[in-house]
Amino acid sequence: MFAKIYRPAKTAMQSGRAKAQSWVLEFEPAMAKRPDPLMGWASTGDTRRQVRLSFDSRDSAVAYAKRYEIPFQVFEARETPRRIKTYAGNFAHDRKEPWSH
Repeated sequence: MFAKIYRPAKTAMQSGRAKAQSWVLEFEPAMAKRPDPLMGWASTGDTRRQVRLSFDSRDSAVAYAKRYEIPFQVFEARETPRRIKTYAGNFAHDRKEPWSH
């Protein structure tokens, strides 16, 4: 039962970063998925994969894993550089055209 702790990236439908501030503890699958003989769907007997715990900070997620003796690995989130853009920059005389590389 191995867990990974990470901060999820924002979805493509988000313009802000509201739900990307929490940390998640998620269990890795203990066994591979196999097709169900009757329905043909991929299934597994491991129900821990359905558990996804959210925490306010990285430290509280690590403390939870240590308290319950869950082996874990922390994946640090990469911060994306923010490029400040203005509407007036579209009309600047030294603007690089996106189609002329």
